[in-house]
Amino acid sequence: MTDGAKGGERLMARLKELSRFTAQPGEMTRLYLTPEHRQAADQVAAWMREAGMEVAMDAAGTVVGRYPAAAPGGKTMLLGSHIDTVRNAGIYDGNLGVLAAIEAVARLHERGERLPFAIEVLAFGDEEGVRFPVTLTSSRALAGLFDPASLDARDDDGVSLREALVAFGLDPDGIAALRRDPSQVIGYLEAHIEQGPVLEAQGAPVGVVTAIAGATRAVVEVSGVAGHAGTVPMALRRDAGTAAAEMVLAVERLARETTDLVATVGQLQFQPGAVNVIPSGVRFTLDCRSPRDEIRDAAIRALSEQFSEIAKQRNVTVEVRGFYDEPAAKCAEHLVASIEQSIAERNIQPIRLTSGAGHDGLAMVALCPIGMIFVRCRGGISHNPAEHITTEDAGVAVDVLVDVLRRLARRNDPTSMPNSG
Repeated sequence: MTDGAKGGERLMARLKELSRFTAQPGEMTRLYLTPEHRQAADQVAAWMREAGMEVAMDAAGTVVGRYPAAAPGGKTMLLGSHIDTVRNAGIYDGNLGVLAAIEAVARLHERGERLPFAIEVLAFGDEEGVRFPVTLTSSRALAGLFDPASLDARDDDGVSLREALVAFGLDPDGIAALRRDPSQVIGYLEAHIEQGPVLEAQGAPVGVVTAIAGATRAVVEVSGVAGHAGTVPMALRRDAGTAAAEMVLAVERLARETTDLVATVGQLQFQPGAVNVIPSGVRFTLDCRSPRDEIRDAAIRALSEQFSEIAKQRNVTVEVRGFYDEPAAKCAEHLVASIEQSIAERNIQPIRLTSGAGHDGLAMVALCPIGMIFVRCRGGISHNPAEHITTEDAGVAVDVLVDVLRRLARRNDPTSMPNSG
């Protein structure tokens, strides 16, 4: 059995085993700083030790496995992803990247192979942002982007992030000290399911990511006047519902007409919400994403103007309130090229993609160059129990990870690599 086949089988078996740690039997739900998160973290730590790593958990709940360099004084290459999930998730999102990284280090360890730099595998804990109204807590801490005010964020049960960290056995006041020195970090590399259908359509087991899309999210509130559905003439209505409908279609139209832009209205609520009452108010969400920040920013401006014009014509008012804005993260070209070369050497046509979903790389790019490997996912389905990858594709992903690490080691002076993408 080849290293790739062996690694793929062990990786898939561990992914299945890790899925046992869930809040709901038969359903994959593992939120940040919960008992099931602790169980998963302990299991991941055990596998890290088995792969020859020194293991610790940092103050933000990241499990850190360190595989020392061939000689003291080298820099560090970071690998990993997250082990938290959305509710009723699949078993691969996030978890694949952590366990594939462990498998890559295990491959080196089994051969007694040390590189000129240390390798750290990071099992982040809060990429999904489901439990608390914050996200990327653990990766932001390493990148030096952690906002202490987020410690006051509370979950649906009223538990603050600070209280949850303490209950988990961690010291919230230690998070500020987690910021890494950029001069000592080579880069960050993550394997992840594609969460889209491109690789499957192209018949490719893996692909290379060129950028993670930036995202802007907003709440849009439209205000009109309620009235009886049977007595107010159509021409005299101030109908917030029809105005909102026109705005939603404007969102779709702009996204269809704009290259490298996707936009979604994912929530929409009518007030008062009665079958026989003209809506007096509508609240809907807006999510705009693009790998190019200038396109996303222009789209938000254009939509705000269109919303205002629609509101004026329909004699209602509209307010747009942004609540999330994350710049795009460009993958470092030298890492993109290295991944491409590794893929091509396996007689696979390299495919470049952008990631419309967010990842820990959105935070890590502030610290170091980032790179991502996408793995083919059946039907492009993610955040869903139907997530599926094959053992063979998982093995290819591990092969590429190992090869990229060796390529970095073969550079003339791997300790002098650039520290920005």
